[in-house]
Amino acid sequence: MDSDGTRDARGTHADPVPQARSAFPPRPSVAPPVPPLPPGAPPSPDGSAFLAWLRAPRPETLPGIWRFAHRPRPEEEPEVVPARQLVSGAVIAALSGWLLCSLLYNGYLGSFWLWPWFVLAPDSWILGRGGHVGGVASYVYEGLFFAIIFVIFGRIGRWPELWRRYGPPAWRGSAPGDQPPPAPGQDPAEWPQLRAAGAPEAADRLAAEARAGLMRDVDYARITRAWQGVRSGRHSLATFTHAVLSEGAAACPHPSGARDLAARHARHDLMTGQVRLGTTADDTRNPYAYRGAGLGLGPELLGTSLLAVGPAGSGKTGTVVRPLAESLCLHALAGRAAVVVVGAAGAGLGPADAYDVVVRIGNPDSAYDLDLYGGTTDPDEAAAVLAEALVGDLADPHPGSDSRRSTTVLAQLLGPFRAVHGRFPSVPELRQLLDGAPGPLAALRQALQAAGQESLLRELDARERQLGRPGDVSGVLADRVALLDRPAFAGFFDTSGTSRPFSLKALDHPVRVRIDLPERGHADASRMLARLVLAQFTASVAVREDRSLFACLVLDDATGVVTPESVRGVQRLRSANAGVVMTLRTLDDVPRPLRGPLLGATGCRMALSGLTPWDGQDFAEVWGKEWTEARDVTDRQIIAETPAGKAVHMLRRVITGKAPTARAVTVRQVERERWSASELAHSVPPGHAVLSLTTVQGEHAPPLLVDLRG
Repeated sequence: MDSDGTRDARGTHADPVPQARSAFPPRPSVAPPVPPLPPGAPPSPDGSAFLAWLRAPRPETLPGIWRFAHRPRPEEEPEVVPARQLVSGAVIAALSGWLLCSLLYNGYLGSFWLWPWFVLAPDSWILGRGGHVGGVASYVYEGLFFAIIFVIFGRIGRWPELWRRYGPPAWRGSAPGDQPPPAPGQDPAEWPQLRAAGAPEAADRLAAEARAGLMRDVDYARITRAWQGVRSGRHSLATFTHAVLSEGAAACPHPSGARDLAARHARHDLMTGQVRLGTTADDTRNPYAYRGAGLGLGPELLGTSLLAVGPAGSGKTGTVVRPLAESLCLHALAGRAAVVVVGAAGAGLGPADAYDVVVRIGNPDSAYDLDLYGGTTDPDEAAAVLAEALVGDLADPHPGSDSRRSTTVLAQLLGPFRAVHGRFPSVPELRQLLDGAPGPLAALRQALQAAGQESLLRELDARERQLGRPGDVSGVLADRVALLDRPAFAGFFDTSGTSRPFSLKALDHPVRVRIDLPERGHADASRMLARLVLAQFTASVAVREDRSLFACLVLDDATGVVTPESVRGVQRLRSANAGVVMTLRTLDDVPRPLRGPLLGATGCRMALSGLTPWDGQDFAEVWGKEWTEARDVTDRQIIAETPAGKAVHMLRRVITGKAPTARAVTVRQVERERWSASELAHSVPPGHAVLSLTTVQGEHAPPLLVDLRG
């Protein structure tokens, strides 16, 4: 194998993704310079800003709330008194209290309020004043009595609420930097978990680098991830301590050596793993605890998969896909995640230097190729994945159907070919075999006979007998393979060992991958390749050895990708610590029988502005109904029976222009849709979306109106 990770002329396979051969790989011989802090990252020229970020409160909250410096709100909305009523009530209460105290002090209401003083005070205090209350103690008693009166009237007049809303507490605001210093032994900047485990030298080195401004959020997350490996027994404490003492904040590096992205376009909090997508609108349809709070998504939510639906221009790529892909790339640099981002070339999914592997299918300048068979050596597994990619969209989407015939046809050809050549067929070779070309089939038969492969000969005989029969799917498979057998793809999907194929088997490592599809002029091939990547992803993450690494596939456009098998695969991802992010322009791009299962398989569902009423109906059904309080107000005309009453009513009608009425209010509990199809189609403002969330633990957040620009 060449030193750069390519395959040599002998055709031995190599993983193009740099892999760590030890627990904590050494840094490259020439250490890359520390990149400048990108916009949005915690700046720390002297360490103070980084320490403030590290020590900021992150309370446990409801799913989807941006936890960084968040101040929780009550579950239920408190009753808010109107400002005019609050001020007038406070003034009236103050005047009433002052009037009562004045009347008591001047004796207009008698001296009953002094009886406790006469009973408790010594006789010398009273007689010394000629039978009257005297002395300093008497003034203290009067002051306490009048203070109690003002406290009572203050409670009635809501003075505490007036103080909170318009007093100094409201002037100071809620700056997150006003937090008290952490208690000794609980300062995250001092790494108390390392000290408690017997690694004080490593903790001192990391704390010094944090104070000196040499550490950033990615470093903290990466070292914390490595420490979790020590706690779980995957790495030794001695190896970890040696790496930290040698490299400091640059210890336990990502295989690429990168410690950050060159630029950030969203707000990230790697302490909690969240990326901020916007702000939950201060709308009555949102629960009170969510109103005005930031919206943050992390692996605990993406692990249930996300489906975003909205027309072109609604912000799917810029406000949803791009921030999520950026967040997952940061997680990969921290050793927490592996991400594969799939989209059309030029879709704006991030610069090439933000990824370890960039596969540009159809571009002759691409440094990497895509493994058509997913890196497997099992013909049956390769046939199942390839059949899903080729004809998965042609399978009957109704429950109970399958596409096993296509898998069987491919397996009958892939197995014998690999047994003879030691590799799977290339695209032109596979097309000839599916077409039933006599030359390749005869050559394959002769090679099998010479090798004595009787079982594989029976497979090939069965394939030849089925050729041309009614119901044989080899012709359909050949037509689909022909979409890849084009001059634009001549240098791709090579199986001879002369290219650098990327395989999704590499998701055992924290790798960042971007796959550019040739959408222009090859739309059908792009959809087929997207199905191939999704099928390989769902098959690969299920057999990973280390499932503590979160794996995520981001599909910028899932048109033509949703099939019965892919829906079943998405349902299995949650248990494999993996998830899929998919976007669609409309649910019409999904077969009608699969829309319900798709919405049910994804735990996070987003409806962006501009949705059609038909799409809104599907979201309204999956979000269900809730019990709400309905108020019916009716006005009933008052009929006067006496002459005086009639005169008063006539005068009132002349003044107001309306007949006297009596208002009746009826309150009842009714069951209504959380968001109706009409509201989703016409009431979601531009730049907004309605989003429901589900965590991998099963916690739910109701549909929330979110401002994606906040």
